[in-house]
Amino acid sequence: MNMNELPENPYLLLTPGPLSTTPTVKAVMLRDWCTWDRDYNDIVQDIRHRLVVLGGAPGFSAVLMQGSGTFSVEAAIGSMMPPSGSKLLVLANGAYGDRIAAIATALRIPLVVHNSGEMATPNIDLMRRELSGDPTITHVACVHCETTTGMLNPIETIGPVVKAQGRLFMVDAMSSFGGMPIDLDACGVDVLISSANKCIQGVPGFGFILVREALLKTWKGQARSLSLDVYDQWQTMESQGGKWRFTSPTHVVRAFAQALNELDAEGGIPARYARYRENQRILVEGMTALGYEPLLPRALQSAFITSFRNPANFSFKPFYEALKTRGFVIYPGKVSNAECFRIGTIGDVTPARISDLLAAVAGV
Repeated sequence: MNMNELPENPYLLLTPGPLSTTPTVKAVMLRDWCTWDRDYNDIVQDIRHRLVVLGGAPGFSAVLMQGSGTFSVEAAIGSMMPPSGSKLLVLANGAYGDRIAAIATALRIPLVVHNSGEMATPNIDLMRRELSGDPTITHVACVHCETTTGMLNPIETIGPVVKAQGRLFMVDAMSSFGGMPIDLDACGVDVLISSANKCIQGVPGFGFILVREALLKTWKGQARSLSLDVYDQWQTMESQGGKWRFTSPTHVVRAFAQALNELDAEGGIPARYARYRENQRILVEGMTALGYEPLLPRALQSAFITSFRNPANFSFKPFYEALKTRGFVIYPGKVSNAECFRIGTIGDVTPARISDLLAAVAGV
């Protein structure tokens, strides 16, 4: 089967990931790949290098980890926190910030949580006072794009305060990395986590962790898990030229390499961000015209996924099914105190397809 013979997708995924991918990304997975070939390991090394370049800051190293993005978040938390003398401050304003806190609790890591609620960004003044008053806090973590609502948290403001207080800063950039410019140094980021199946437009199967290499070298022996040991994974990839410690998702890795090529061909992160922003602009203007109210004010909204309040006498399930039969899949709401649904604008999605979606919504 060649690329032109691939079956047509029955619907467009308008979600925060997994997302709709190009036929060429899918085509890479139509053959079997060996983990021991030199060319495969070279691809792994090239991916690692290209991820650091996308981060735009020298001195970082990229570590690829099997599993979903949450596996990589847990790997980072469990590996970066020393077994004694450390405490994590989590800035939470949605389900994924709460998940960071849940991971730390499961790993028995001392923890402080600042929960600003799902409709507000973290309170930076409160964080500053907390860090000033509690010298036992060693690390701060937050989610960049909190897809519970679609909110974009201001890591460019949070990070410098964390660094001024002499702490380490971890960012879950699952739904933003590769989809918008992020200056790791300017944002004071020490550890950043994302996943193959988000804005770089690969498929699910591995996540990656960007870490300042000098910091990463101090993680030896700290991990609370064998398979989620970031230092050991990094050491193996470094010393054995791209080899994974355990079976790697070969098809996913090859597809991700193709996705990186397609990101470059599109014009890099600035061009992709421009497309995502245009998708989201057309979506919000069109949905508003149809009577659907965005949950968040424009100033807090990301370009990646948007929450809309349920109108009066609205039922999500028949709405979802009607759109699916018309070729579009959206997401249910995840906000605890508001009835809403979500529509993603990332992946192999163009402004024209968003206009098609709006026509479908108008016909429901």
